[in-house]
Amino acid sequence: MPDKTDWEALMDGAFGRRSRPTAETSARRDAEQARRKLEELMARQPAAPAALQKNAARLADAAADQAEQIRRLGGEMTENLRRDGLLPQEKPAPAAPDTAFAGLAEQLEQTVIGQPDFVRALVRAFRRPFVLGYAPGGARNTILIWGGEGTGRHFALQTLAGLLAEKGVLDSANLATMDLARYPGPGQEKLFLQDLYAALTAPGQILVFDHYEECHPGFLNLLAGLVQEGKAPLASRYVVQKGMLVDAGTALVPGAVGELTARDKYLVFFSHKGPDAMAERFGGPFAAALGDVCATAPFTPESLRVLAAGQLNRTVRRAKERLGVTLTMTEEVRDLAAGMADAARGAEPIVAFCDRVYKAVGQYLLEREPQPGLTVALSVQEGQLLAAFGADEARPLLAEVDESAGALARVEAELDKIVGLNEVKTYVRGLADHVRVQRRRKAQGLPAGSLTMHMIFTGNPGTGKTTIARLISQYLKAVGALRGGQLVEVSRADLVGRYVGHTAPLTEQVIRSALGGVLFIDEAYSLYRGKEDSFGLEAIDTLVKGMEDHRDELVVVLAGYSREMAQFLTANSGLASRFAQTIEFPDYTAEELLKITELQAAGRGYVLDEGCKAPLLAYYARRQAEDAAKAGNGRMARNTLEQAILNQSRRLVADPDAPLDRLLIGDFELEE
Repeated sequence: MPDKTDWEALMDGAFGRRSRPTAETSARRDAEQARRKLEELMARQPAAPAALQKNAARLADAAADQAEQIRRLGGEMTENLRRDGLLPQEKPAPAAPDTAFAGLAEQLEQTVIGQPDFVRALVRAFRRPFVLGYAPGGARNTILIWGGEGTGRHFALQTLAGLLAEKGVLDSANLATMDLARYPGPGQEKLFLQDLYAALTAPGQILVFDHYEECHPGFLNLLAGLVQEGKAPLASRYVVQKGMLVDAGTALVPGAVGELTARDKYLVFFSHKGPDAMAERFGGPFAAALGDVCATAPFTPESLRVLAAGQLNRTVRRAKERLGVTLTMTEEVRDLAAGMADAARGAEPIVAFCDRVYKAVGQYLLEREPQPGLTVALSVQEGQLLAAFGADEARPLLAEVDESAGALARVEAELDKIVGLNEVKTYVRGLADHVRVQRRRKAQGLPAGSLTMHMIFTGNPGTGKTTIARLISQYLKAVGALRGGQLVEVSRADLVGRYVGHTAPLTEQVIRSALGGVLFIDEAYSLYRGKEDSFGLEAIDTLVKGMEDHRDELVVVLAGYSREMAQFLTANSGLASRFAQTIEFPDYTAEELLKITELQAAGRGYVLDEGCKAPLLAYYARRQAEDAAKAGNGRMARNTLEQAILNQSRRLVADPDAPLDRLLIGDFELEE
């Protein structure tokens, strides 16, 4: 006997197998009753065929109406049960693989610009199991997708999943994603297994793994089992409770889960590194089990122009549909947008630039409410985007909405306020000039080189090294060289671990926190305490590797005394070569320290009496000549001012009529 359907089983449970109502059985029963009655009537009154025929027709109509009512009731009940999740949803019949994949690469290339080889490889990877087959229950295919940031890796996969779902090849366009950086140590084992089980049982046939480089090796072994064998045994006993994998301990429970299976999923690994790096991390058998390797390529100048043109066309359509204005632009606008791309973020800055253009036009309309049908002409002059609204004169467009423009002005103003350090300021502004020139070169299709911006700051304490490092991080963000602009300030205690195996993960965690900004290591020479300092050497080696792996999204600044820093650079053969610029911070002169004191006092609402200046100059000159390192430079000026403010408070208690904002020479403690 064939298996019952879900509907039949449900009806048997509700009404009993013999008595459950169906449209078919009800109609058959009513028709049989009508036939028997007709035969009886014909037997009793053969002389009245017309009346018998009329009665028979009426009975047949009644039976048909009843059957239709039951059929409609059954259909409504079925639909309600399916909508409530008690019956499975009907799925469209999948398209034949040859039909579904025909022309798919060309269709995907219309959206994923500038990566034709990658697109074809990705489509081929998803077609492979339909052509070569795979073990049921195992992985359909294991795919490595690697390449630089902003080259369209994640976008291409999501778009392809959507297309395959539309064609019925995949049940869903859903991508279950696991960020393996969340599981750096053995302490995250239970969390890892719970997340992996949830991802394997999630809707859809694609499971994505990101940042495998930062995952604990023990967990990678389990993933290797899924890839190579289609299943991976669990070291402990687990059960499934409310959809979650729970450790059962030593309890004897029915339905214990002893292994995880790939469940016919595509297993996709994302990385910035190729298959060789994956083989080093997972082992040779894992690399051999990879079905496909799909690599994105750096964008060419021409592909960036095409991508920029597409994004600008999208902006034109949005402006027309939502703002009611017509945008026109020159080819220089397209080239300016294309030049926004960089090695660290790929084409992402192009999209951000076009969004800023749209917001800037919208801001203008909000403030001025021009007449409908306005035309806005975009052009470029000296690397700056200009906009002419109607018959108005062209003006800078992004200044009002672009945060970076305001941030750059603020950083410039703060840099100007810093006393002295003229050579340091010149170098900082030179970095911004280099970024702008390279962007213009890219816009014109010329090769754009990257500048090594790692720096060494040497000098005595209090000479402004930390302040300049903070301004550099903000400055580079404002000009588009760094995406975050944060300053992460650390010392030896933040990088060197307390036991074997602790240092490298600790240093890697610090590096990750600084990506997109500046990592400032004060007293960096303390990392190297001689060849016997294995922990310090491990931190330095990890730092050098991180600088190489993230050279386009991280600036490292090492600070310390000149002589000690020279010795420190010998700790690793690759260390000195990665710091092309050493900036010496000179000690402040007495005049500069006096100016610092006046600026700090003004910032706190105080003024120095004229009689304070000569004694302060003499005091600062003497202290700097004796030992600037011990005196503290700028810190000495700050401490001197704070002591004077405290002394003034005591004086004002005795003399309530004295000015509250004036500091007198007697308030300063200028020791002889």
